Amino acid sequence: MIIDLAERAHNHNWELDPVIRSLLDTDFYKLLMLQFIWKHFPKTRVEFSLLNRHSAIRIADIVNIEEFKVQLQHVRGLRFRKSELVWLAGNTFYGRRGIFEPAFLEWLEQDFRLSDYQLRVIDGQIHLSFNGNWTETTMWELYALAILDELKTRAHLKTLSEFGLDILYARAKTKLWSKIERLRGVPELSLADFGTRRRHSFLWQEYVVVAMAGNLGSNFIGTSNAFLAHKHDLEAIGTNAHEIPMVMAALASDDESLKASQYCVLELWQQTYEGALRVMLPDTFGTTQFLAGAPEWVADWTGQRVDSKDPFVAGDEYIKWLKARGRNPREKLLIASDTVDVDIILALHAYFTGNIAPGIKPFAFRSAADFHDRKKWTAERRIRLSAGWGTLLTNDFRGCNPNADDGFDPISLICKVSSVEGRPAVKLSDNYSKALGLPSEIERYRRVFGTAGIANVPLIA
Repeated sequence: MIIDLAERAHNHNWELDPVIRSLLDTDFYKLLMLQFIWKHFPKTRVEFSLLNRHSAIRIADIVNIEEFKVQLQHVRGLRFRKSELVWLAGNTFYGRRGIFEPAFLEWLEQDFRLSDYQLRVIDGQIHLSFNGNWTETTMWELYALAILDELKTRAHLKTLSEFGLDILYARAKTKLWSKIERLRGVPELSLADFGTRRRHSFLWQEYVVVAMAGNLGSNFIGTSNAFLAHKHDLEAIGTNAHEIPMVMAALASDDESLKASQYCVLELWQQTYEGALRVMLPDTFGTTQFLAGAPEWVADWTGQRVDSKDPFVAGDEYIKWLKARGRNPREKLLIASDTVDVDIILALHAYFTGNIAPGIKPFAFRSAADFHDRKKWTAERRIRLSAGWGTLLTNDFRGCNPNADDGFDPISLICKVSSVEGRPAVKLSDNYSKALGLPSEIERYRRVFGTAGIANVPLIA
């Protein structure tokens, strides 16, 4: 059944549309990490904090704070459903059945609870934090971001007439179709939906995922959203995120153990998971220094996700690093996931999956026809490539508002670990603009890890 999004928005009823309908409405990697945390760090105390990187936008002036509280309380009352736990227990993920331990699933059913929260408004900004055991706080990240993003959307939807809503969604659908058309038929293309945390709304993400699955065939490999994967019989995609190295770094007792912590994370992860789940995310404290100091066994991991570095630069750096260690890059996986859109996806696919003919630039590949033009490329891949398509897949309403304002443009809201057992947590990133933490601690971490390969790039979302 196709939902009339404009009519649904015009006649909106919260009883019909809570933002978070299920605890499974989260990125799949959060569930993998929750099991990892439950297994190794069940009593570690952690604080998560919300941050609006686009501080010029007074989000508390847009979102009704009381409605936000209601939505947060609604999530706290949710429990995993029997059918969802059966799916987690019996489904095959990354070629493996039984990836979730029976004891963990029993804990999810009987004992899992979300922590309480602290919410304040200061000078137009929402200050939201979650304190408690890591197992109680980690899942809040996605729920809080999805709620806040959708409440922002709903606030702006209320400013439009029914006809205006029709125009908004007609333009957004046209934009989505133009992207899908350019990707249809591209040989060996691999992409997934990574758009839960900054989606326009749940209903729009579902619409997008169904459209991608129905029109891209095997080129669309799945979604990071576990609920949508379950509901629509799609592959659930995801491995791990920055919070684990951030927490383990914060627990380090001195500078030497601080620098070593980024590799201790991988040791512990591979004790827990095997095979395709061994995808590293090396940019927490800088990719270049990570690769330079990595133990030999790290080169045996399946691949690398690029989150905050120019993916062309990061991919070349990874390929060179693999070759220096005698590994075949063609057998490895590179996942690009930072604000990618159709132009970047096609260019990366051309750059890494085929030898481009002399004089042809990656961005010359504009459609599937270009990939069949042997004057432009030959099918000899340098590395396996997959794109994790996030914000600009599930929240690209730029230019769609008939009122011509930018209220529907995505903004960079994040919810990250801010302290661990009372110690400040830090993320350096490969982009100076994305560094998180107390200035004094950021300075200390940069002294320990260095700043090689870190750039300064404007944020989109």
